[in-house]
Amino acid sequence: MTTPPLAAIILAAGKGTRMQSDLHKVLHPIAGQPMLMHLMASVDALAPAVQVVVVGAGRDQLAAALGDRATLAVQEPQLGTGHAVRQAQGPLAGFSGDVLILYGDVPLVRAETMQRMLDRLHAPDAPAIVVLGFEPEDTLRYGRVIAAGDRITKMVEHKDATEAERAVRLCNSGLMAARSDDLFALLDRVGNDNAAGEYYLVDIVNIANADGRTSAVVITDPHEVAGVNSRAELAAMEGAWQARRRADAMAAGVTLIAPDTVWFAHDTVLGRDVTIEPNVFFGPHVRVGDRVTIRANCHIEGAVIGTGCEVGPFARLRPGTVLGEKAKIGNFVETKKAVLGAGAKANHLTYLGDAEVGAGANVGAGTITCNYDGFFKYQTVIGDGAFIGSNSALVAPVTIGAGAIVGAGTVVTADVAPDALALARGAQTAKPGWAMRFREVMTAKKNSK
Repeated sequence: MTTPPLAAIILAAGKGTRMQSDLHKVLHPIAGQPMLMHLMASVDALAPAVQVVVVGAGRDQLAAALGDRATLAVQEPQLGTGHAVRQAQGPLAGFSGDVLILYGDVPLVRAETMQRMLDRLHAPDAPAIVVLGFEPEDTLRYGRVIAAGDRITKMVEHKDATEAERAVRLCNSGLMAARSDDLFALLDRVGNDNAAGEYYLVDIVNIANADGRTSAVVITDPHEVAGVNSRAELAAMEGAWQARRRADAMAAGVTLIAPDTVWFAHDTVLGRDVTIEPNVFFGPHVRVGDRVTIRANCHIEGAVIGTGCEVGPFARLRPGTVLGEKAKIGNFVETKKAVLGAGAKANHLTYLGDAEVGAGANVGAGTITCNYDGFFKYQTVIGDGAFIGSNSALVAPVTIGAGAIVGAGTVVTADVAPDALALARGAQTAKPGWAMRFREVMTAKKNSK
């Protein structure tokens, strides 16, 4: 049997007033990625033919964030979920296949769950609508799914439910699957004769039932269909996401000394036998090789860390950092667009920006690459096996040759040949007895006052 083409309709027209933010609600990040993009990544796993995002307030922000990744449909005014889905009818003109209805502020629905909905849609009894249901600890004000087995007999919003219906624990997540022909034909028959005067999406199930059609419910974990409407709910979802990611990391062979203090990004990649000490934060785009130790209090973003490296404590690796095998970055070292070869070391109190450090090179404490003149950035190249003495300033663009030595306290403004010594510091002078005479003069002056 061939698989029908798939369209996804993602509702994101809400104003999100409870977020108290100028940023559109669905663009607030979870693990460093906007929640809408979490959802779309799951949809992408099902290879949809088209995705339509229904927008209202903040549509310019969504247009900029989505680019050509989805078609936008505008809901104005906003007259309920059924009305919102109808706005996608134009962009889906001519489309024939399955449709998933999703919500931009319900971002963590897995592709596997979406596929279960589609599979149920194509079961032998051919339901008109498949609803994703869940059973929360507190049913709050969720709409209810009244079902016999997995067949739905009635859908009802909380505000319109009887006391008996409110006692039902199976709730409606709002997510649905339907065939495109069924979906829009049913939506055309939805009215707004209800307590809110809105066009409810759930009414398509009741209309299909009245026609003698079957609708079905697929049940999932409440955490998967949790929504975000406030900063507190965003923080709770972040915490839940991080807890699952930490568990996955440890199951895959990563040691987390204090798991609750380690924060991952949505795309963090960790090798085997990695050890991560407390209070480590990963921003987006980090890949960590096998047998790496990341010591406490590090901030790492946009970096590639090779096999056997050691990082920290108190290190900051910024985007563009690449550490070769067994390289070492120590305490209070910051790197940006810095590539360190195998076994290279910068053990403490160093800034390496726009730099290339050769294999086995050693960068002493207090060294900085002076990579910015206020207008442009410049490159520093340190050759294999070079030794940079403490408290040196390398004024880019500059190249330190392989095996060269830069004496402590040197300001390097010109290239250093391989195996040469570069030394640029003021000559040291000594004046015997000067300090004792100075103290005597100053003490006498102080005592005379």
